Amino acid sequence: MARTTLTALTPAALALAVLLPQPLAAQVTFERLLNAADEPHNWLTYSGNYDSNRHTTLDQITVDNVDRLELQWVFQQQSLQVFQTTPLVVDGIMYVTEAPNTVLALDAKLGRVFWRYEYTPSPESRPCCGRVNRGVAILGETLFMGTIDAQLIAIDAVSGRPIWQTAVADPGAGYALTLAPLIVKDKVIVSVAGGEYGIRGFISAHDPATGEEEWRFYTIPGPGEPGHDTWEGDDWRYGGASAWITGSYDPDADLIYWGIGNPGPDWNPAQRPGDNLYSDSVVALDADTGELEWYFQFTPNDPYDYDSVQVPVLADFPAQDGSTLKLMLWGNRNGFFYVLDRETGQFINGQEFIEQTWAEGLDDNGRPIFIPQEPGVTTYPGVQGGTNWYSPSYSPSTRLFYLSAWEGYGSVFEAQEVEYEEGRLFLGGRPAPPVPGGALPSLARGPINTWTESAGTGAVIAIDPATGEQAWKYEMTDVTSSGILTTATDVLFTGNREGYFHAFDARDGTLLWRKTLGGMIANGPISYAVDGRQYVAVAAGNGLFVYALREE
Repeated sequence: MARTTLTALTPAALALAVLLPQPLAAQVTFERLLNAADEPHNWLTYSGNYDSNRHTTLDQITVDNVDRLELQWVFQQQSLQVFQTTPLVVDGIMYVTEAPNTVLALDAKLGRVFWRYEYTPSPESRPCCGRVNRGVAILGETLFMGTIDAQLIAIDAVSGRPIWQTAVADPGAGYALTLAPLIVKDKVIVSVAGGEYGIRGFISAHDPATGEEEWRFYTIPGPGEPGHDTWEGDDWRYGGASAWITGSYDPDADLIYWGIGNPGPDWNPAQRPGDNLYSDSVVALDADTGELEWYFQFTPNDPYDYDSVQVPVLADFPAQDGSTLKLMLWGNRNGFFYVLDRETGQFINGQEFIEQTWAEGLDDNGRPIFIPQEPGVTTYPGVQGGTNWYSPSYSPSTRLFYLSAWEGYGSVFEAQEVEYEEGRLFLGGRPAPPVPGGALPSLARGPINTWTESAGTGAVIAIDPATGEQAWKYEMTDVTSSGILTTATDVLFTGNREGYFHAFDARDGTLLWRKTLGGMIANGPISYAVDGRQYVAVAAGNGLFVYALREE
C-alpha cells in the first residue's frame, strides 16, 4: 500500500517554519487566481494565469540588462528522476515538487527549506513515460498534488501535513496523474495519463474540502453519447485518449479547455477505424458540470502518436476593425499551428510551423488532408512531434506566439494486431525496415519499451497569429525541451536538452544571454519578485536555479 511520511525538521528549519503563517495570512482565493495578472510578484498557477500565456509583467529585467543576471541560489532535489516541475510562488514562499511525489516549501528569496512532504506511490504505479510530476495547485491554504499511482492529495500549505487523499483511478490498469491540477471556482480539476496502457481517459473535478468527485468527463464517449460512432465495437473501452497536461480556463465564457492525447493502440489505426473522438482534440467543458460545449480535433484516427495535450493559450487579439478577437492559439505536435475561436471552437487559421510530410495541408474546416504512407517511409515530424508538452508563451507586447520546436523525422511503424490486457502496454506496432532508397533514421530505445525512430534539431519559433507565419526562428544544436517565458520588457527565456538556459530578444530572436546549467531543462521558466526584486527560476538536471540582476 502507499504510505505518506513527513520529513522531520531541524531546529533551525522549525524556527523558520514559524514564519510561514505570516506570508500566508492572505489566502489564495479563487478571486486572486482570477486576477493573477494584478500580482505579478507571485506565480499562482501552473501556467501563471488562466490564459496560460506564461507571460510576466515584471519589468526589472530588460533586453539591455539581462546580461547582468547572476545566480542567487540553487536547490538540489533528492530524486534522480527528471525535474519537470513548475514551481508556485505565493507571497515569498515557493512550492515545488520532486519526482515522483514530494512537495517542498522553500524561501523564494534565499532557497531555505521550510518543510518537506514525501508520498510513496503504490508499487502498482506504472506511468508510461517516466516517474514525473509537474507541480501543485493552491486554493486557500491547501495545496493539491496528483500522484503517479492516480491519487489526489490535499496538503496543508503552512505545515506540510496531508489533509486528505482520494483515489482518482486504478494504477494497476495504467492510470496515473503526472500533471499539476487546476483550480476553477470551488473545484480541483485533474486528468489522467496512461494512454499507452489502453485506459479510457477522463477529466474530473473534485471538492477541495473532501476530494469527492463532483463531475467526470470521459474523453472517449460511451454508447449513446455524441461521438461514440467514431469508434467501432468495443474499441472505445480501451482507446486511450489520456490528458496528462494542465488546461486553461476562460472566466467570461466559463469554459475549461483541455488537450487530449492519442488513441490506442498507438501504432495500428486500422484496429480502431474512425475518427476516434475525442482523442487528439481540444475539448471545451462547462466549468460547473463538465458537460461538453465544443471540441476541435487536430489529427483524426491518429496513426503517428501526435497527441494533442499541448497547453491551450488564450489570447485577446486586436482585430483590424478595432474589435477584440477571443482566440485560442495552439502549436500542435503534428507540426501545425492553429488559431481557433475559443468561444465556439471554429477553425480560423492553420499553418505548418516545421517541415511536415504526412498531410497535404488543412481543409477549410481545419481537418488534415492525409498523405497515405507505407511502413518504413520516412516522415516528418517524428514520434516526438514538431513540439511536445513544453509550455508555449504569448506576449501581448509583441503580439507573437512562441513555442519550442523539434525538427525531426521518423519512419512509419508496421502495424500489429494486439489484444487488450489490463495493465499491459497496448501499442500495436513495431519498426518497419526503411523503404529502399529512403533516408535511414537512427534507432533509439524509447521510454515505453518500444522503438522510436527520430532525429533532428531544436528551435525556438515565433509565430504571428494574424497570419500563421514565422516572425523569427532561432535554431539550436539540440532539442528544445523547455517551456517558454516572456516578459513585458520583451525578454524571452527558454532552455534545451543540453542544459543551456537562454535569454532572447522576443521581438527578433537575438540571443542576449546564455548559461550552462549542467543538466537537461525540461520545464517552463517562471518569474516572480520578493521585496521588490525580480527573480527568474528554472529547473535543470536535478537542480532548481534562481537568477536575479547583479546588484550594483
